[in-house]
Amino acid sequence: MTNEPLLELSSVDTYYGTVQVHFGVSLHLQPGEIVCLLGGNASGKSTTMKVILGLVKPRAGQVRFNGIDITGYTTPKIIRLGMGSVPEARRIFANMTVRENLLMGAFQRTDKAAIAQDYERTLDLFPRLRERLTQRGGVLSGGEQQMLAIGRALMGRPRLICMDEPTMGLSPAFVDTVLALIQTINQQGTTIFMVEQNANLALQIAHRGYVLQNGRIVLEGAAQQLLDSREIQDAYLGGVVG
Repeated sequence: MTNEPLLELSSVDTYYGTVQVHFGVSLHLQPGEIVCLLGGNASGKSTTMKVILGLVKPRAGQVRFNGIDITGYTTPKIIRLGMGSVPEARRIFANMTVRENLLMGAFQRTDKAAIAQDYERTLDLFPRLRERLTQRGGVLSGGEQQMLAIGRALMGRPRLICMDEPTMGLSPAFVDTVLALIQTINQQGTTIFMVEQNANLALQIAHRGYVLQNGRIVLEGAAQQLLDSREIQDAYLGGVVG
């Protein structure tokens, strides 16, 4: 890992109208990390993801990605810089086939040979999707749709993938599968930023974690440190374990 963060939020204040959602939020990811952002409902987690992806513009503070100030950039421009997204509730294209969904992830790319390579790599990573290439996305199970959403993000060949609640609504078996796949993707060189309510699950695969409470970062540390601390579990993580 280098000393230069791949992603950094510095003193971010975010509002919806007159309602302040973030209060000086600062966090960073180093290349090669899995970092999770934990918190309960209405803590500001999903808004953090939206700020990073350019869907919401902060009123104050800065977002930097790969050394570039991307504050105020449009989402397509941010994606072109090498960021991928796995949104909450997956949001695949239900009426498109699995193959078409995957190729949509590469719509901003023109390197056809590399796209073909990434397509095969993605199907190797998700053999279940290979079996369902001609099926519409809407008929897949929740776990299969989550695999498709992750595969679609990988087709953009991102340096960083932002995942919003990747285990939400999945059966226990698929939760374990998805978490193992996230680890594999990270081991292959992709940095992962996860927004999660399920603290115990997220911290089992993350390198570091942040806890967001009422729009403020109240805790941060190594994943094992957060898992091992009884005081932290009782005070902050007990209420966010799903």
